[in-house]
Amino acid sequence: MSVLLEHNGARLEAGDAVLTVTGEVGFEGASAMAEAGSAWLAERSAGSEVAFDLSGVGRVSSAALSVLLEWTRQARDAGVEVSTVRLSVPLERLTRVAGLDTLLPVAA
Repeated sequence: MSVLLEHNGARLEAGDAVLTVTGEVGFEGASAMAEAGSAWLAERSAGSEVAFDLSGVGRVSSAALSVLLEWTRQARDAGVEVSTVRLSVPLERLTRVAGLDTLLPVAA
C-alpha cells in the first residue's frame, strides 16, 4: 500500500486495486482526498476492477460519502468497475438513510 494523502487525521492509501480511507474525513480535506483518489483512478484501465474501503472511517461523514460518490462516478465514466465498497458502521447508516445504499456495491 502506498500513502496518497494524509490530512488532519485522515489517510488515503492505494493498493493494487483498492483505495483505503481511514480516520476522520472532514470537508476541509475532502477535495484533496477526492483529487488524490481521482488521480489514482485515472491510471486504471477500462475494464479493470477496483474496490473502495472506507471501513476505517470513524465518524459519520457526509464529506467521506461525497468523496466516495465522486470516485464511483469517475470510475463509471472511465469504464472501471467498482467491485466492492466497504463502509464503517456510521457510514453504512448514513448511506442507508440517504437512500444511496442501493447505488453502491456495499460489502456485507
